[in-house]
Amino acid sequence: MYKQDISGSVMHAKMLGDKKIITEEEKAEIIKGLSGILKDIENGTLPLSGDAEDIHMFIEEKLTERIGDSGKRLHTARSRNDQVALDVRMYMSDECEEIGGLILKLIFVIAEKAKQNTDVIMPGYTHLQRAQPITFAHHILTYAFMLKRDFERIADAKKRMISQCPIGSCALAGTTYDTDRYFEAEHLGFTGISLNSIDGVSDRDFALELLSAFSILMMHLSRFSEEIILWSSWEFKFIELDDSYTTGSSIMPQKKNPDMAELVRGKTGRVYGDLMGLLTTLKGLPLAYNKDMQEDKEALFDAVDTVKMCLEVFAPMTETMKTLPDNMYKAAGKGFINATDLADYLVKKGMPFRTAYKKVGEIVAYCIENGLVLDNVPIEKYKEYDSLFDNDLYDEISLETCVSKRISAGGTGKSSVSEQIKYITEFLNEKGVY
Repeated sequence: MYKQDISGSVMHAKMLGDKKIITEEEKAEIIKGLSGILKDIENGTLPLSGDAEDIHMFIEEKLTERIGDSGKRLHTARSRNDQVALDVRMYMSDECEEIGGLILKLIFVIAEKAKQNTDVIMPGYTHLQRAQPITFAHHILTYAFMLKRDFERIADAKKRMISQCPIGSCALAGTTYDTDRYFEAEHLGFTGISLNSIDGVSDRDFALELLSAFSILMMHLSRFSEEIILWSSWEFKFIELDDSYTTGSSIMPQKKNPDMAELVRGKTGRVYGDLMGLLTTLKGLPLAYNKDMQEDKEALFDAVDTVKMCLEVFAPMTETMKTLPDNMYKAAGKGFINATDLADYLVKKGMPFRTAYKKVGEIVAYCIENGLVLDNVPIEKYKEYDSLFDNDLYDEISLETCVSKRISAGGTGKSSVSEQIKYITEFLNEKGVY
């Protein structure tokens, strides 16, 4: 967090100088010294090592070494308690921006994949049983909407996080100096200050909220991973992953294992653990600051690294994923997934739905017993079940018709899917992606 610590310290020095708590000369010396430290850290001439207790003390010690007693004045009217609370918020704010960008990139990839597959018919599932025909575009767009919510959740959490700048809360009770907390908050990118100094140093709700949002995001990536794993298996064979995102077996030459998707699925538990670990750490802490609270860094840093790593691999894995439309269509032709449409056919001819439901169930049982599907049952056999059946039923229960006639908003019909793609595209446009 050296960047955030130095940024916060520069602004603190400016405030101290403007309020005449330190002299203008001391302010200038401190800012120049901090700028030099930042430059040296980034160019590698000042390694982050040594005997300092933490990054805050490291920077203060290096500053004092370089500019003398003026460096010792920087810590006036602040404590490490409010300093670290500030740095963590600033660090997480920066990371939220980066993670948000990675989420948008994945949403973009999904939207493009959907555009390429609006006519690809596949079976939709409930209970992992073939249920009704849908398009691959409709299915994959589901994850775009999930990820959109993830993006918004993280953005909302960030808004709350930067609404309360803790600097100036000091150890817990504020300070005797006439400081300008609003000045520091505004120039550090915050929209307000913590109005209670004890809350300013002890609040880690923002960390929990972000870890919760990250956990939900990882849950979505894990669900997507699970489907990619299933789809790429020989039992489904709906997609084929690029070799860059699979590995072979050490003894079975025919294997092409979806390791990247499996690792994302596995890493989800790690982020959950970060959330539960911090919740457990905080649950019994009295006010205000306690050393236990330094455990927030490990959880946050680990979750950030894990989420970014998973998002960085997921977008190109999805982009290079090859769909196998013929296999999807063949699978959709099995499992009687047009049975609901056959019942609807009878309803449109005047039969109550529950009666139609029961009658179609009897026909499905007949098909199973005789190795048939609804599409190739002779019309004569249909008429034995009810005189309402006619030759037009075959068009009504074709997979193409089953998909196209689902015209309700949000459904799998082509116009609805087009609207979904348009909605996601407009969202991406608003965020500057297209």
